[in-house]
Amino acid sequence: MFLAAGKGDINTIIGGIAPNWGPFANLGREARVMIEVIMAVSILLCLAIAIWGAAKQRIGATALRDTFSAEQGKGLIVAGLTGVFIIGSLGTLFTIVYGMAV
Repeated sequence: MFLAAGKGDINTIIGGIAPNWGPFANLGREARVMIEVIMAVSILLCLAIAIWGAAKQRIGATALRDTFSAEQGKGLIVAGLTGVFIIGSLGTLFTIVYGMAV
């Protein structure tokens, strides 16, 4: 277990959103950094939406006894986590589509 952890670094974590795959491999360094920043901000925004939804669900369900707010919070959680999943898997999707086109 320690051997696997010793070989990893931060690049293995953020490598999924770094656009060095498919059609983005031919772009310049500045363009790839811009895409990385946009994707990272999008992931943070989606996580913030999910956290906001969790807070809204918790406050609506317990403190205010507001079922509409609790249901709206559930929707925000699902939307935020779905956005994180879609953005995180863009590398795989672009590689598959680009590979099929070539």
